[in-house]
Amino acid sequence: MQENLVNMPRTKRGRATLNNILSAAAQVIYEKGYHEASISDITRLAGVATGTFYVYFDGKYSLYKYLLLQCSHKIRSYLSRSIESCTTRLEVERVGMKAWLEFVMENQYMYHIIWESMYVDYHLFEQYYVTFAAAYKKGLDKAKEAGDVGDVDTEVLAYTLMGATNFLGLNWGLFRTDPSQIDYVVDHFVRILEGKAFPASARPENPAPLNKPLPHEPRFKFRVTVDDEPEDEDE
Repeated sequence: MQENLVNMPRTKRGRATLNNILSAAAQVIYEKGYHEASISDITRLAGVATGTFYVYFDGKYSLYKYLLLQCSHKIRSYLSRSIESCTTRLEVERVGMKAWLEFVMENQYMYHIIWESMYVDYHLFEQYYVTFAAAYKKGLDKAKEAGDVGDVDTEVLAYTLMGATNFLGLNWGLFRTDPSQIDYVVDHFVRILEGKAFPASARPENPAPLNKPLPHEPRFKFRVTVDDEPEDEDE
């Protein structure tokens, strides 16, 4: 797929030029957003001629999509390496969260690249998170089979943990960039996973049974209802 997006150079000099274009694109999109970023902005910062840009990409969209794929690859590779020695799923979540917060602080532009996809091409945005969740669920399924995850829907759990990762990273990796806070945040994240957010005394003695899984396709895509008591319109 990447070969269709980029004309990959065969020389060391060509690869260096491509890396400069990608670095410039990440910075310009970070500062201006995809739609306001121009190819001339990118080539000017990269220190190359506009024609050189088209040696590698056929347009801004291909460049953006390639950057998005690179973000996904770099994130997954980094997190996979960070959890290689973990022996329990809880340890995976702890180590993975710490690695993620450290990674975000060093690569803040990735949030902009990833979330920008919602407005560039919604399908890319959906595909990014659905694919990520499927891989996350696969790991949780293995942990569940090993008795390391309780009686919960692993797809729901995958999106829950992804949500925590996303927004903790947003606040402590993007809004705040204080590395000294990472261990504190991770410790409290793990306390939540261990069930310490809500005291046992506040839990019902006879919890309701788990509902059956919802069907994947809802009957209606949207549900719109009228007001029971509409306001009187001025005549």
